[in-house]
Amino acid sequence: MTLLTMQTGDRFVATSAEIFQRYGITLEVGYDFEVYRDLLKEARPDHILGAPFDPQIHELTVENALWIVGRNVDGVIVHTQAVRMLDMNGMSVGEYFTQRFREFPPSGVDLDLKRSRFRAGPTAKRMRGTCAYQGEFWIAPGEASLRGQGMCCVLSRYAFYQTVQHWDPDYMMAFMVKALVFKGFAEKSGYMHTQPGALRWFLKGNDVPVEGFLSYMGREDLHYVLDLPLQDLVALAA
Repeated sequence: MTLLTMQTGDRFVATSAEIFQRYGITLEVGYDFEVYRDLLKEARPDHILGAPFDPQIHELTVENALWIVGRNVDGVIVHTQAVRMLDMNGMSVGEYFTQRFREFPPSGVDLDLKRSRFRAGPTAKRMRGTCAYQGEFWIAPGEASLRGQGMCCVLSRYAFYQTVQHWDPDYMMAFMVKALVFKGFAEKSGYMHTQPGALRWFLKGNDVPVEGFLSYMGREDLHYVLDLPLQDLVALAA
């Protein structure tokens, strides 16, 4: 087991706190996903809570899942995301998602699940151990938005930090649509590896699939990313 050093943790907490203060952002971490559902209705009334984080589908507790909500100085929700530990049952990441990828659909779209599929890459077939899944990542749009400020670098890493502090998993991963990956979102978020062609989602009545990438990294990658200077990342990503 690799431990997050105090130096790494202290550096991230101190630097991120200064950045959040500069942008007037206050973050809340919670574990009750019915409360999270209500917060989403407040912040994103057109968004349906994703199936991976629906407490009516999965047993989500303080032991295996958390959500993060960010508010601006006026108390308005401007950011959401969530993390959940996966019940791997000894399977590799490739085996797990080959069997269960349909439990991780994009929210609010009518999918043809029979035609959709997951393809495990070589690394996914080798990845075994405890795994955390990150999703629900959103930053509010608008003239005063945090978008385009490089804040996704800090907000995503805040989830990394909380995940390490809570569970210190062997791996952390997320699914991202190809368009976002090609815009550099995986790198900005802090993910050190991506697998193209992992997912092909077919919408009903449409023969052109939506391609999803599997973004992932191991424990040592997580600790490395958390040790990088945040100020430089925010400046470069903006």
